Amino acid sequence: MNLPSADVVGRLAVLVLAGIVVWDAWWLMRQRRQVPELGPQPGGYAWRCSGAQEAIRQWGNLASMAAMLVLPWAFVRLSGTPVQWAILWDLLLTVHLVGLLAPKRYAITRSHLYADGQRYAWERLRLADRQPRARIMLHRRGWGPFGPLPLGAEREDLTQVRAWVAAALLGDDAWASMFEEE
Repeated sequence: MNLPSADVVGRLAVLVLAGIVVWDAWWLMRQRRQVPELGPQPGGYAWRCSGAQEAIRQWGNLASMAAMLVLPWAFVRLSGTPVQWAILWDLLLTVHLVGLLAPKRYAITRSHLYADGQRYAWERLRLADRQPRARIMLHRRGWGPFGPLPLGAEREDLTQVRAWVAAALLGDDAWASMFEEE
């Protein structure tokens, strides 16, 4: 059985990772257009999150990326993979890490949540049974354990954001009451 060369496999892995990094960067850049203003809006609420809050929000992804930065080096010599692919891999992962830690913008409307440059219908989301203190944990319906969607918020915004999320998930009466309180 002929296996592809380590050079071809390394090139393919770096190419796939480059595609992921470009895709995520594109979504990250869209968030400014999707959520141009912050605070109470005519149809909902918008807020931003700092880099420190993003680190809290993304801690699992950050730990995975740290492992992905280190592990290839253990196999470079063993597999005969050219070092250039491991270096490019680490550079691309570092760019992706910076994107994970960049401050983000979020918005809630009656029909959708805007997070990470994407739009999620509330019918496709549910609150996690156990809520962490420093963030809000949602799950994408039908994704099982692969669908967590954590939301970050500054400590002073977190209580208000939790109320808006709950109102969006509960329905029309709860949503209408959010506008009566303002």
